[in-house]
Parts: sequence; C-alpha cells; structure tokens
Amino acid sequence: MAVFRSGLLVLTTPLASLAPRLAPILTLAARLVNHTLYVHLQPGMSLGGPAQPQSSLVQATFEVLDFITHLYAGADVHKHLDVRVLLTNIGAKSAFLPPLPSSVQNLAHPPEVVLTDFQTLDGSQYNPVKQQLERYATSCYSCCPQLASVLLYPDYGPGELPVESLDVPLPSTIRPASPVARSPKQPVRGYHRGAVGGTFDRLHNAHKVLLSVACILAQEQLVVGVADKDLLKSKLLPELLQPYAERVEHLSEFLVDIKPSLTFDIIPLLDPYGPAGSDPSLEFLVVSEETYRGGMAVNRFRLENDLEELALYQIQLLKDQSHEENEEDKVSSSSFRQRMLGNLLRPPYKRPELPAHLYVIGLTGISGSGKSSVAQRLKGLGAYIIDSDQLGHRAYAPGGLAYQPVVEAFGTGILHTDGVINRKVLGSRVFGNKKQLKILTDIVWPVIAKLAQEEMAQAMAEGKHVCVIDAAMLLEAGWQNMVHEVWTVVIPETEAIRRIVERDGLSEAAAQSRLQSQMSGQQLVDQSHVVLSTLWEPHVTQRQVEKAWALLQKRMPQSHKASG
Repeated sequence: MAVFRSGLLVLTTPLASLAPRLAPILTLAARLVNHTLYVHLQPGMSLGGPAQPQSSLVQATFEVLDFITHLYAGADVHKHLDVRVLLTNIGAKSAFLPPLPSSVQNLAHPPEVVLTDFQTLDGSQYNPVKQQLERYATSCYSCCPQLASVLLYPDYGPGELPVESLDVPLPSTIRPASPVARSPKQPVRGYHRGAVGGTFDRLHNAHKVLLSVACILAQEQLVVGVADKDLLKSKLLPELLQPYAERVEHLSEFLVDIKPSLTFDIIPLLDPYGPAGSDPSLEFLVVSEETYRGGMAVNRFRLENDLEELALYQIQLLKDQSHEENEEDKVSSSSFRQRMLGNLLRPPYKRPELPAHLYVIGLTGISGSGKSSVAQRLKGLGAYIIDSDQLGHRAYAPGGLAYQPVVEAFGTGILHTDGVINRKVLGSRVFGNKKQLKILTDIVWPVIAKLAQEEMAQAMAEGKHVCVIDAAMLLEAGWQNMVHEVWTVVIPETEAIRRIVERDGLSEAAAQSRLQSQMSGQQLVDQSHVVLSTLWEPHVTQRQVEKAWALLQKRMPQSHKASG
C-alpha cells in the first residue's frame, strides 16, 4: 500500500461504538498517511446505497466533545501525524445555527487518500462503496484529482469490530464551570462570541482540543489570545519558542481548516487578562485545568469592571505517555522544546577553507551558562578543546602577540610592577566605554583567532577529527567564520546571575551588568545550529551532550570520521 502525505478519514460508526476502536483505526491511518490526517465525523452515514450520501448536521453534545478529546489523545501516539478534526458539520445547540456549507471546502493540504471505517457486509474492499466514498469526499472537501480510497475495516479480520453500539459512555474530559450534572447526550450550548488563549508553541494535540471546543461553542467569532513578550519570560527554554508570527501562522491555518465559517481574531496576549477581561461582547472562555484559576481571576476582574461573567469551560490535560525524566507528564510544548536540545536546528556552514579532516564546533553561551562544563564533557567524548580564555591569557602575557599593542593603546598604567598586564585595571578602562572596548577587541580578537588556528593544526597533528572552540564572545568576535557549527548553552538569566554570584563573589547588580554587556541567550540561539542546557542535574546534561555528539557523528562528512 502506498503512503500518502495527506488524507481524509470519514468516520461513520456511532461514536459510542467507535470510541474503544479508535486506537487501531488511527494506527492504520498512520500507516497510510505521513503528514496531515483530516477527520470528518459523520456517524450513521451509509455508503452502501445507490443514492449519493449527503453531509448531515451532527449535534454537538458532551459525548461529541469527549470523543474529539479522546481522538486527539489517541493520535498523540503517532507523533508524525498532524491530526485535524473537521467541525464544519458539528453544531452546538443554538437558535442561530448556521446552515451546512453548500460549497466544497478548501483544505490547507488537499487529501490524497480518503479512508473510512464503513463496514461492508462481506468485509471486502467493495468497489461501489469506495466510489461512493470518493464522491462523498470530493463533494465536501477539495481533494487531489487522483483521490485513492481505502476501507479500513477489512484490516481487522472477521468479527473483530462489532457494528452494534456498545453504549459505553466516554470518560468526561470537559467540564462547564457550573457544577450542574450533565449526561453525555446533553447538547452543548452555542454562543455568539468567545475566547481562548495560550502560547500555542508548536501546535500540538492538547492545543487542538482546547481550540476545537472553543470553535464548537462559538457560532460567529472566536478571539484567540497568543502569549507574547513579558508572558513568555517564565516559559521553559524561551529561546526555543517559535516566533510570534510563526505561531500565529500555524494557528490560523488550523482554525480555518477546522471551522471556516467562524471569524477568528488572533491577537497578542500581553497580560494575564487580555481581551477576556475587557471585551463586553464575549460570552465564554475555554481554559485548561492549569489555567482554570486564571479564568476565575478574569471573571473577578470583569465583575470589578461591571462586566458580565464569562461561562468557563475547563478542559482536562492530555497525558503524555512517552514523557521522559524532567519532562512534564502532560502533552506540553515545554517537553517538545526540551527534546530539541542536542538536535541540529539549521544546516551547518560549508567551510572549504578550514583544515581538511577537521570538523570545528564553536561553543558559546552567556556567562554562568555552564559552557565550560559542556566543553569538558565533549572532551571526554573525544573532541579537542580550544579554550579561548587560555588563549587570551597567552595573548596578553609579556611577549604575547597582543601585549605590546595593548600597552601602546592604553599606557603603562595598566601594568603590574613586574610588567604583566593588570586585567582588572584594563577591564575598568573599557567597561561601559564602547569606544575603548572596540580598540581593545580590535587588537585582541584577531590575535586569539590566530592562536586558535594554530591549535587547530595541533588537533590535526594529534589525529583529532572534531575540534571545539570554547568562547563566550564567539559571535561578537565574528569567529563563526572559523567553525562549521555554533553550539549554544542556555539557562534562564536568573539562574545565570545566581551562579555568577556564587562562583565569582559578585553582587547581583554586578552579575546583571556583566550579562547586559553580552549578547542575550536569544541572540545567540538565533545564530546557533545546536542548543544545549545545563539547567538540570549533571547526568541530564551528560545525556544531552551524548545525544548531540551521536547526531554529530552521523552528519559529519565521512572524511572527518577516519580513525586517527
């Protein structure tokens, strides 16, 4: 069977019967589709008759909401699959229900294959049924011209999937804030306008549940707040967050796919309340278990400002069955960012001018990031380490290449009585003075670069094939021209300050000042190929470094892997 990039899964079995069998159906779909899987719910539809099947409205009940949640939760096992449950024919209880669309809906990724759980009496890939399925799919959605079709049931074997309803209610995953008891068949109320908010970094299945519930509740407009600026500072590994514009682009594509009849107002969320706290036209707010208290705070804020409370809908968190040590046990963007550590984020530089058979890594990071400890771990794995601080000491030493030019530029007042340059006095002359600092770096950085090139030759002589230049000022000095890849070690600024104070005996203000004189972690990451972090226990850092090293060995040119 061919594997298709995008597909449409039409589910015809009643939801109560279908729920226990979702896992094998999704597994089969994942074998056939390797990117986007659209899911169209049409329980009770028959593909076996002579008449062309028509889309019918599915009443939005709490059972439907729960089913969508369980579908996304089950889909999380198939990490490669971008699942999108289409809500065009699902309507909440309302006097202003929109009519079903009469035109064909354009999807972001036109399906190349249509799949269904419809069961033929003989359990075969019955051709007229497949033709009906293809006709139905193309009458609802834009599909590729050569649409293929697959009936999924035959793959289970005879009698495995009974048609009769099991009538087992799904576990409840969505709660209205009011403690009113509800039954699975209870219709969900529709509203004109509502809101939902989040960071929406690397849109995942938990986000999709939150957004889908909001889209079903809203009949006209959905306001989506996307966290930005100050609200991102407390996030784990904020340097690896997708840019705001990129998050909005992915979010918009998903929303328009699942419910094009809605108007979406996607805005930056700059404070905890956002538009939910001030917009009088909003009627509901969808929150997660984690943000429920925030929703309550929004309502208190609204009451204080003479606005009506919002109806709150609380979504349970999706559990991440494959989370690792130090990762959250829920499906989370934070865990996704942690898993990026050690991975190659952009293609390496091509550096034909560098020594043959030597692959050069530039290792950098803000002060206190743990960069030097990472360098030592790389040394333990076989890398040749060039310590730019040591090269700096050699450059400044009497007889060093930078000694005379520095003394001529700054005078003999920077010397100890024995003629050695007093680095503290020199530092006080240049700190906070950009002009003086540039004079110094214009002298010293080229000298250190020259010494580093001599060290590369030494690495070659020793038979090493990976060389790491450990340099806090790697990018400021322009030394990325001497490396194939830039690796950056990141930690939160608050942790960096704590480490600098503890390590160097500086005040917090002095530590803060030191960091402000350097490129920020974000600026470094924006120019990096690999990112690492020493935020966790040493063995976690070691595992990261080993992962990065193993991936490096796979992508290095074969000429750099010869044994020395």
